[in-house]
Amino acid sequence: MRPSRPLSVLASLTVAAALLTAGASQAAAGPPRAAAGPDSRVSATTTVGTHNAYEKETYPYLARALDARPGMIELDVWPDIITNQWRVSHSNPLGNNNNCVAATSADQLYTGTRNRNLEHCLDNIRLWLTAHPDAGPLHLKLELKTGFSARTGQGPTQLDAVLAARLGNRVFRPADLRGGHASLDAAARADAWPTRAQLAGKVIVHLIPGTVEEGNPTDTLWTDVEYARHLAALAAAGTLGSAQAFPAVHRAQAGDPRTRYAETALRPWFVIFDGDATAYVTGGIDTAWYHTNHYLLVMTDAQHVPPAVGNTDPAAARARVAELAAKHASVASADWAALPDVVDDVHDRG
Repeated sequence: MRPSRPLSVLASLTVAAALLTAGASQAAAGPPRAAAGPDSRVSATTTVGTHNAYEKETYPYLARALDARPGMIELDVWPDIITNQWRVSHSNPLGNNNNCVAATSADQLYTGTRNRNLEHCLDNIRLWLTAHPDAGPLHLKLELKTGFSARTGQGPTQLDAVLAARLGNRVFRPADLRGGHASLDAAARADAWPTRAQLAGKVIVHLIPGTVEEGNPTDTLWTDVEYARHLAALAAAGTLGSAQAFPAVHRAQAGDPRTRYAETALRPWFVIFDGDATAYVTGGIDTAWYHTNHYLLVMTDAQHVPPAVGNTDPAAARARVAELAAKHASVASADWAALPDVVDDVHDRG
């Protein structure tokens, strides 16, 4: 029979093992990320996004999602081809299913009938930002589920009008970034993005093609291309200031993903990119390219990057955000609504 070890030796071995495990975990996650300050440019920071923040199962009211101070929220938008209204829902193209209310003041944001149109969701955002002037900037990601609908008069021009009417001067527009530069690309590469303090209370709207649109073999004009053409036409007419949103290149891809666009003149209108976090982290993609050129990079489904991180482990979620910040994400979007202490994190990027 082997003699037992003294208790002190066993305790020492246990502590040593714990330290080794902690050290290995820290090495895997990289060094701790610094919290970004208000004077950091938007292009130099990483924030946390809340996926489908409009769903009532996630937050009872959209204002509750904003109370968590996320860096980004996402709305799924459908152009209702029967009523010509802009619907907000995950899967209903002809009706609303969301946590937005018809409010005219901040104190009405937490009560009343929900399931409202896009206009009301935008009102909720404007009213909340008015009541919290130090918040933001807020990325507002709109997934146009079926794309635009020109035949019902729900195209880029009409969406611009809705955004301008409901958000007003809270929108940071493509023209604001472009300034005196030749293109959005030139402005981004010159790092013309404002600081977080300069964009307090502001909204940066970006558009991605919707899942239904991308799966429709008869749809040959997707949201990204259609809105980029819209920007190019406005710029040529000297009216770029009316544009309210940025088109985003959707889905991760190695190299410069804009090469997918056969219309080369459209490529300089894309400075925001959006794709699966796992693909960026494990797919051999050089994400430093985005940081070097000061492009904004949204990494989605951050919780699924191996090993998966659920919504009950704030330490692991915070480490995941730090990991993606080191991988040059501008926004780490995830289903972490139950972790408010993580949702409001802002890190130095890269």
